[in-house]
Amino acid sequence: MALMQVNFFSTSLMRNVTYHIILPNDLPPDMLQGNEHNNREMKTLYLLHGYSGSTLDWMLGSLAQEVAGKYNLAIVMPSGENSFYLDAKGTGRAYGRYVGAEIVEYTRRVFGLSTKREDTLIGGLSMGGFGAIHTGLKYYETFGTIIGLSSALIVNSIKNKEEGFRNEIADYDYYVSVFGDLSNLENNENNPEYLIKQLLEEGKEIPSIYMACGTEDFLIEENREFHNFLTNHNVAVTYKESPGIHNWDFWNAYLEPSIKWALEDNK
Repeated sequence: MALMQVNFFSTSLMRNVTYHIILPNDLPPDMLQGNEHNNREMKTLYLLHGYSGSTLDWMLGSLAQEVAGKYNLAIVMPSGENSFYLDAKGTGRAYGRYVGAEIVEYTRRVFGLSTKREDTLIGGLSMGGFGAIHTGLKYYETFGTIIGLSSALIVNSIKNKEEGFRNEIADYDYYVSVFGDLSNLENNENNPEYLIKQLLEEGKEIPSIYMACGTEDFLIEENREFHNFLTNHNVAVTYKESPGIHNWDFWNAYLEPSIKWALEDNK
């Protein structure tokens, strides 16, 4: 299993950045035999970390390497810092463009990855789940599949909050710096619901969506709300709930099933 750390200059973030990539292109013959996934072109999953995380999270906390080999899947793990993978105001803060366009183009060019929409997946946990859903919808022509685990779909929880607001995660100034004017989130492209409405109005093809959240997770109601929004707007979504909290036990339980769904079941 090839595991690489790559440093390159990002024009979206205007600095040198680091990402990690798993490439199952060196597996011995006995590990390739009998696996139908090795009879096709390698697919790619852009896998996003959560709030306060890093590019190392999925490698240290999950079975990403084993899954990459089993499903002939390149896994690219960029850093979104605490940006929610959104484009904030000001130079060097275009995290959405970085993940949704720049790093996709760069990794395709450098590693010869497939340029097909159906071969390009995006997923993540918590803040990264939000990032996967938002980025997958904004760059719907690039990503064919979205996987959101315990997604931090907090837009409706923070909209219209006023100065002085704070919760257990962050304060008003942080949310404004990331999401913009909190009184204007209803019709703002930082809101995944708004993106869904836009895509439906324009008759665009919405990526396949897989969501999972633990029933004891503090984000369960936000996930249920977005799931209901999708179904009320006749958007196909595969949604899973099971006992679990906001931790690696739950995310590891759903990493492989979500990928299996994307590559085998969702046909």
